[in-house]
Amino acid sequence: MLPDLREKGGAPRWAAESPCHKIRGSARLAGVGLLIALLSALGCCSQAPGLSMAEGNTLVSVDYEIFGKVQRVFFRKYTQAEGKKLGLVGWVQNTDRGTVQGQLQGPISKVRSMQEWLEKRGSPKSHIDRANFNNEKVISKLDYSDFQIVK
Repeated sequence: MLPDLREKGGAPRWAAESPCHKIRGSARLAGVGLLIALLSALGCCSQAPGLSMAEGNTLVSVDYEIFGKVQRVFFRKYTQAEGKKLGLVGWVQNTDRGTVQGQLQGPISKVRSMQEWLEKRGSPKSHIDRANFNNEKVISKLDYSDFQIVK
């Protein structure tokens, strides 16, 4: 738990002190933040008491299937390029049903961006009727090293 750095009346303790005290107080708080980030990166703790971890860093995996005019319009190629641009890993393939399906893995904020791209943009000549996303789960490590087109 962080120390209470306020005097009675709500002003910070170092407000009436020299600039050196301000720097030391800020450095102490920055050090706590760095420690929490380091421990989180190492997997030593899932969450520090009283502090919430940034949701955007959580790794997730999600399956998808895209319906509409999504074959013979370079949808897989554009999906691979967008996934790589966002730093995601996974795969994409055509199905016998005329859809495109695959799996995305990466930080949740980037996966959300890719889901929006799959649902609303796609390749320039595609026409997306709907996108289904399922089997979303938090993962501890990525299962893939790249974003592949499966033939």
